[in-house]
Amino acid sequence: MPHTPNRRSFLRKSLAVAGGVAAGSTFDHLPLVARLRGETTAAADLSSGKPPSGKIGKLDVTRLICGGNLFSGFAHSGDLLYVSSLLKHYFTADKVLDTLQQCEEAGINTAVLRTDDHIIGILKRYRKERGGKIQWIAQTYPKTENVRQNIQMAIDNGAVGAFPMGGIADTWHKEGRTELIGEAIAFMKQNGLVAGIGSHSLEVPKSAEAMKLNPDFYFKTMNKVGYESQDPAEVAALMKTIKKPWIAFKILGAGRMTPKDGFDMAYGLGADFVNVGMYDFQVKENVSLAREIISSHARRDRTWA
Repeated sequence: MPHTPNRRSFLRKSLAVAGGVAAGSTFDHLPLVARLRGETTAAADLSSGKPPSGKIGKLDVTRLICGGNLFSGFAHSGDLLYVSSLLKHYFTADKVLDTLQQCEEAGINTAVLRTDDHIIGILKRYRKERGGKIQWIAQTYPKTENVRQNIQMAIDNGAVGAFPMGGIADTWHKEGRTELIGEAIAFMKQNGLVAGIGSHSLEVPKSAEAMKLNPDFYFKTMNKVGYESQDPAEVAALMKTIKKPWIAFKILGAGRMTPKDGFDMAYGLGADFVNVGMYDFQVKENVSLAREIISSHARRDRTWA
C-alpha cells in the first residue's frame, strides 16, 4: 500500500533540501527554515505598541499591512523551486488563522488577500471562529470580458477595499485598454469600497493620473533589486507628484532584501504603507521594526498620507 507523507514528514524532507541550499537562499524563507529546524534567530526588540496608521479614503489603515501571498503558497523566492510547496504545507488553514490573529493582536488592522474561494473560506472561518475583525483589501482578478465578476465576489464577502491585480492593470495598459481600469474603479466605488490600482509598471499610475481615473490609492512595487519594479529613485520621483496614498509591495525584492532594509527604503522614499507577507513568528518583530523605522522617517520629502 503506498505511503502518503503527512505534513510533518514533508517538512522534514523539505528541510533536508533547504539545508543543502541555504547558503545561496534568499532572505524571505530562511526564518521558516530556521524555525522548523529548531534554531533561533537573533533576539529582536519587541517593544510594545501598535504600528502607526494613516487614512486611505474612509479607512484607517496601519502602515504595516499583512500580505497574503504566503498564505496562498506564492513565495517569490527567486529560482528556488521547493519553497512554494513548503509554504503550502506550512500554511494550513489553521496556521493562517493563527497568523491573522497574531497580526490583530500586534495591532495590524488590515490584510491584502486574494479574491478566491480558498481565501474567502479562511476569512469566513476567521470571523466566525476567532471573532476576527481584520480589514480585507481584496486583490481582484477582473477579466477583460467581465470586469465586475471577481470584484463582486470581494464585495459579497466583506472586503472594505479592492484593486485590480498589478499584472492585470499592466496588461490592460499595454493593450491600450486603460479605460477598463477606470471601469473597475468606478464599480468598486459604486459599491462602497475604497478603490485602488495595482501595478508593476510606472506607466500605469502615470496614465491613471492623466486620465483622471481618481483611485483612492495606488498599490505599486518598489525594491532595490529590480524585481518587477524600477529603480527606487525613479519610483519615488513619480509618486512624489501624486497625492494619493501609496501602498508599496514587493519591497523585499523576492527575498533579496532584509525586512530592515526593505522597510527603511520604502518608508524613507515615500511609501505611506507597506504590504509584506510574514510568518506567524515574524509578526511582532515586523511590527516593532516598522514602528522604529516609521519614527525615523517622520520628516521626509513626500508628505505622509
